[in-house]
Amino acid sequence: MNDLNKRVLKEAKYFINTKDTIRELAKVFKVSKSTVHKDLNERLKKIDKNLYIDVKEILEFHTNIRHIRGGEATRLKYKER
Repeated sequence: MNDLNKRVLKEAKYFINTKDTIRELAKVFKVSKSTVHKDLNERLKKIDKNLYIDVKEILEFHTNIRHIRGGEATRLKYKER
């Protein structure tokens, strides 16, 4: 198994355990958000289909609640002013 595949699997397992956002995951693994996104959506599918299904569920959940997170961030921003 090459280093790329190892990183993708580490990211996926970490993501499942923590349910962090893509942005948080990118910081932990010191790669770009685009790289994490590509790793979890494209590369993982070819490496481990079952793990990909689990990751996809969490990604869909994040997509469904992002409007709430964005609204909360804006509320806190103006509350601090």
